[in-house]
Amino acid sequence: MLYIVATPIGNLGEITFRAVETLKEADAVLCEDTRRTAILLNKYGINKPLVSYQKFSEKEKAGYIAERLTKGENLALVSDAGMPLISDPGKILVDELIARGLDYTVISGPCALVNAAVLSGMDLSSFCMCGFLPEKNSERKKYIDRFAFLTSTLIFYSPPHNVRKDLEFLFGALGARRAAAVREISKIHEEVIRGTLGNFPEFTEKGEFVLVVEGAREKESKLNALPVAAHVGRYVEEGLSKMDAVKKAAADRKMPKSAVYAEYEKYLKEDRQ
Repeated sequence: MLYIVATPIGNLGEITFRAVETLKEADAVLCEDTRRTAILLNKYGINKPLVSYQKFSEKEKAGYIAERLTKGENLALVSDAGMPLISDPGKILVDELIARGLDYTVISGPCALVNAAVLSGMDLSSFCMCGFLPEKNSERKKYIDRFAFLTSTLIFYSPPHNVRKDLEFLFGALGARRAAAVREISKIHEEVIRGTLGNFPEFTEKGEFVLVVEGAREKESKLNALPVAAHVGRYVEEGLSKMDAVKKAAADRKMPKSAVYAEYEKYLKEDRQ
């Protein structure tokens, strides 16, 4: 049996009794970073063989792991923090097990997106996990189009070196929506910064971030749900001059004309590159 085990996302005390027992009883532990996982295991007196299982080696190791399970071993899969498969390795292995008819189960525990969603104060009657934004601008634009019209709260993961860039991009793509940036979850310096995209407060850019963004409003027009640049572009396509299109889009979105103009110019510049 493969046990997919959730591990602490910050405070090492946030682990279930069942998770500890599962790790103790496993024949080996599959992990992203053996050094990081060793710290957790040492805290709970667990001495088990560690097998490196990273996103770069998933395909080549999936068959090997499946063979070990077929021979009767019990293996535990962990990520560096939180629940495996949630923006972490594991999906390729699960696909391999399903294809072979092998069983696996989940040992419940911490997950950054759930903690951040609750801490954000946003409506959680429905929400969408959007993961990490792509690095390339061209890919980001295609990616965000999948979520721009959703009325559900949107949740993104963001590394500290990208968080400002991500917030600026989300403003350009989604407009001036309410948002929260949550960092250092479950640690001493846990912090929730709440604001509005396009007018977000200053904050310390350290630690892993989860960005929680308000969904599209029910009564919001289809144009308002488009990225800002696409909104202006629609009016230009209808025959308006660039400046008139900017003014009309700004009025629709209740945004400063200068901000809308900057987003449209940025889009045109990137489109030419």
